[in-house]
Amino acid sequence: MTRLPLALGFVVLATLPLWMPGTYYVNIASQILFYAIFALGVNVLAGYAGLVSLGHAGLFGIAAYAGGKAITAGYGHSVVAVIALAATLVTAAVFAVLALRGTGLGFVMITVALGQIVWGVAYRWISITNGDNGITITGRPMPFGLSLASPRSFYWATLVVFLAALASMTVFVASPFGASVQGTRDQPRRMNALGYHVWMIRFLAFLFSGFWSGVAGLLYLYYNQFVSPQVVALTASAEALLMVISGGTATLLGPIVGAALVVVMKNVASAYIERWNFVLGAIFVVIVVFMPDGLVPGTVRLARWARSSLLGG
Repeated sequence: MTRLPLALGFVVLATLPLWMPGTYYVNIASQILFYAIFALGVNVLAGYAGLVSLGHAGLFGIAAYAGGKAITAGYGHSVVAVIALAATLVTAAVFAVLALRGTGLGFVMITVALGQIVWGVAYRWISITNGDNGITITGRPMPFGLSLASPRSFYWATLVVFLAALASMTVFVASPFGASVQGTRDQPRRMNALGYHVWMIRFLAFLFSGFWSGVAGLLYLYYNQFVSPQVVALTASAEALLMVISGGTATLLGPIVGAALVVVMKNVASAYIERWNFVLGAIFVVIVVFMPDGLVPGTVRLARWARSSLLGG
């Protein structure tokens, strides 16, 4: 039963540029995909590890800034990707070492502080980041000689990366490591008593989360061909966390749905609704009140209730 919806979803995504009118909505779809990758990365910590991070935009932005600097320095795109992701992983390791000294609210506050440090560097270290003017790049990669200059080709390339991220998340959730990460969320003391190294498990989960956040940041750079301090602001981290919470934490589909909701509200609904951020806030309040587990788990539960009511009737 689950294979048919998955196959239909894949067909819709793969053919979207062919039936979507104009290039504007194709670009919106590309944004949804790379923000979904970002949200999936945040979900590794917030959902499966039970560690709420409000500094992940810093990792997202580090990849974008490192990639932008490498491109302006004249490096090829394959080297740029290595530099950007390596910089993100090193930063994620530093973040993890510092943030994992606390749990609960302490972890949240440390990640907020670390994210603000990254924002301060991006905003004030003008010789490196160019401050408010940001870093502008030209050109996109040409994997296997295929140009990604057009919205369609860039969408398909982003879709391939998105599917790779989704596949890795699926393997992660089903793996013993994924089970141990969830164990550290539910029963950290018992996991420690059973001989598991709780800190190391969380540290590796942080690196895994940071890696995909960096991938999303690099896609953001290539999409906009520009990066500025706004990318690493606290609001960007909050938006990513809201994507995860609204869609459903500790689910694979939830962050994707949440990313689609936020991106559509920011880029589509805002063209018709002047107070779109008020509407988005109202939507989040409704979700939290009536579907506290998120849209995806809430919809599944509602569908089961409706089906049982119909069969019972």
